[in-house]
Amino acid sequence: MNRKSRVAWLVTAALIMVFVGEGAFISTSVAAPQQIHGSAGGNETPVVSPQGKELLNQFSIAFESAAAKVNPSVVPILSEQVSQVTNSFGSPSDPLRDFFGDEFFKRFYGNSQSDRKQVVHALGSGVIVSDDGYILTNNHVVDGADKVTVILQDKKKYTAKIVGRDPQTDVAVIKIDAKNLKGASLGNSDQVRVGQWVIAVGNPFQLMHTVTAGIISAKGRSSVNLADYEDFIQTDASINPGNSGGALADLDGNVIGINTAIYSPAGTGGNVGIGFAVPINMAKSVMHQLIAKGSVTRGYLGLLPQDIDDALAKALTLKDTEGSLVGDVTAGGPADKAGIRRGDVITSFRGEKVENSVQLRNLVAEAEPGSTAKVGLLRDGKASEVSVDLGERPKNIADASGSKSGPESSTSERFGLSVQDITPEIARALGFGDDHGVVVVDVKTLSIAESAGLQKNDLIKEVNRNQVHTVSEFNQAMKRVGKDNSVALLVRRGNNTFFVALQLAS
Repeated sequence: MNRKSRVAWLVTAALIMVFVGEGAFISTSVAAPQQIHGSAGGNETPVVSPQGKELLNQFSIAFESAAAKVNPSVVPILSEQVSQVTNSFGSPSDPLRDFFGDEFFKRFYGNSQSDRKQVVHALGSGVIVSDDGYILTNNHVVDGADKVTVILQDKKKYTAKIVGRDPQTDVAVIKIDAKNLKGASLGNSDQVRVGQWVIAVGNPFQLMHTVTAGIISAKGRSSVNLADYEDFIQTDASINPGNSGGALADLDGNVIGINTAIYSPAGTGGNVGIGFAVPINMAKSVMHQLIAKGSVTRGYLGLLPQDIDDALAKALTLKDTEGSLVGDVTAGGPADKAGIRRGDVITSFRGEKVENSVQLRNLVAEAEPGSTAKVGLLRDGKASEVSVDLGERPKNIADASGSKSGPESSTSERFGLSVQDITPEIARALGFGDDHGVVVVDVKTLSIAESAGLQKNDLIKEVNRNQVHTVSEFNQAMKRVGKDNSVALLVRRGNNTFFVALQLAS
């Protein structure tokens, strides 16, 4: 029995002994329930068995041991940023300055330039990862800081150097000039389980080295809008302002995540039991690159991945919603050169099963540019595998979008969608070049088209994998859709294409 299982068993047994008491029994009959008392008198102190106390003590010791192991490696990080103060008393825009003159304000309020600057302090946390002073933290803890100070447990203060930052994962590495530090033991976040006991260590509200306990509430959280690459561990261990950059650790004292943010209702700012941590495996990968070269490079496939919902799976005659649908392929990119096509479903990457587009994006990002990756595909119901020579993800991948539309349209009432032929003038205005299809000129509120995500100025290129060039072809294709069927549209928006499923009501 491993430690975590043993602790869980100890807790269960202890609670039974505490509430049932030594020598008591649990009846399994259907008779009236029996009352269990610690002694003959109902108002006297209940009796707790020695075994129950011992089991609870063992449970407590597990947390104490984990905290004792992690605490010395978690440090407060004080960041200072000099900001310009505008329209303050005595500033150049103050009318009193015009009346009294500069000398008056210099005499009584000091130099006008320095008076218009102030130092903003912020407190966060960090995790020591080496005995020579490397510290892992969040990017937002040190972003924009003019000075970063680390305070060790012996109260010594060190000015830290920012080694590197990665805003896309909200991870940063700093370093202090110190030796013989206690580096944290970094665990394996891939092995954590929902329901597992954890502790969070940090410096919330300037309360240094605070330890809170909870469980892993969820794994693989994305679409939280905290970073570009998200695979967060969610926990109910209390995390508050100042915990950012601190440690989320298991009961063996291994750091499994870097505490990053909390969900808090607007206006409260406090903990409500929903906190997020960057998995330590992701943080380690970023950390190694930042230490080695000060920046992060990521693998690049050159395609637009999409999640597959029930409607899209039905429209594309897929067996299930697993995998990532290829909505677009960048011409001349790694995926294009390897033969990956629009409409393919990516089922695996480097031997790891792909569940959705977020997972695929993270897997590709972690891969080394220039390396070769085996990619599993599903095309027209047939499985295959291709080898892709990965490129390096560009620093900025921008999306273009159009803003104008044409005057005439053909309306499909049952979908709430109006389209028109694309003309050379419209194509130029919307940036579609010589591409084919029909342009969306209107989407009715609360319609099937709106629910599917279609927008004005989208270009519909295909209906159920068949190309359309005119409104007439589009209407004919849509008429062939039965009442109980879904229809898959290939849509271009700006420079990207993707699939949209219209689910008809039965």
